[in-house]
Amino acid sequence: MMLRMAALFLVSTLLEATSVTAVEPAATAGSDGLSKRIQECIDRHPGVAAIALRHVESGFAFSHRGDEPMPTASLIKLAVMIEAYRQAEEKKLDLQTMIRLRDEDRVPGSGILTAHFSEGATFSLRDYLHLMIAFSDNTATNVVIDAIGLNSTAETMHSLGWPNTKLHSKVFRRDTTLFPERSRQFGLGSTTAHEMREILQRLHNRELVSPVASEAMLAHLHKCEDRSTFRRDIPRSTTVAHKTGAVTGVRTDAGLIELPGSHIILCVLTKDNPPPAAGLPDAGESLCAEIARLAVDAFPASTDKSDRTVPRLQEGDSGEEVRRVQQRLNKVLNPRPELAVDGEFGPMTRAAVERFQKQAGLPATGAVDGPTREKLLENR
Repeated sequence: MMLRMAALFLVSTLLEATSVTAVEPAATAGSDGLSKRIQECIDRHPGVAAIALRHVESGFAFSHRGDEPMPTASLIKLAVMIEAYRQAEEKKLDLQTMIRLRDEDRVPGSGILTAHFSEGATFSLRDYLHLMIAFSDNTATNVVIDAIGLNSTAETMHSLGWPNTKLHSKVFRRDTTLFPERSRQFGLGSTTAHEMREILQRLHNRELVSPVASEAMLAHLHKCEDRSTFRRDIPRSTTVAHKTGAVTGVRTDAGLIELPGSHIILCVLTKDNPPPAAGLPDAGESLCAEIARLAVDAFPASTDKSDRTVPRLQEGDSGEEVRRVQQRLNKVLNPRPELAVDGEFGPMTRAAVERFQKQAGLPATGAVDGPTREKLLENR
């Protein structure tokens, strides 16, 4: 009996130590075999990959090298954003603070500030955060890091249970590193696929910092402009809230893929990718795109209309749905906001939505999510 128990313990230990862990609860017919298809993609990939996936509603999960620290490239900016919103929630920081752009702030690489704005241009800290996520702006990132403190991101991630999720230094400022060895090994930042998946799960649950802060952070992630990875091969109508990262040999993406009736949390981290041949996409980008497509195909839209995800409307959106929201706000708010019913979700519409949410006892995010839409339509 003792020998049998020892053998079972040894097998269990070996299974935990292996680089691949795939769990497939009875989910949907579409998810059957998804682990195998993902593993085939990984096996073909010429670099190193760490992956963590979860289909929220069914519980289906897959991981490969989930606990192995990997380079993040600009994906670490997600953790920087979380820390900024944490400090704002604790009143240590005001996201409306106006910060002047200085020549010494400028760094090369991704973004628009360095190339398109002159010294002296002034933006709110919230706008710098938006540029950091939507355009992965490196200059904006360093401005945010100066505001929150370089060491605060790693400290907060550690306190929340994610010790491998670390910002090592300012962007293109290796001399500022707090973790010299990790900087040499991973570059700007590091994380694991499992930690990133759990961060995104907390964000999806609206449990990261606060419900209002979670909504605001999701709004930034919805505006990520990069279509080279998760968004490359899935329908353009699919909503994705994500952050990407790219440096030589490294491609990363992590985010929430929102389907009608369900949600996929996905993190793909790659390193040691070979240089792409002329005219061909990067291998890491292709792996991110393939796995996102496989996941979306595996979980088709719900046929139950009551289970469908309501499209989220926020500042910058336009169209007939926005026009209907404006009409409804003009009708239900007192005093009447006198919104132009033009289908353009601008600052005045956002302010009216926030006012309605406060009156309705909802988180005042300024975005029209499912609960806000339901309240708007009550007693129609």
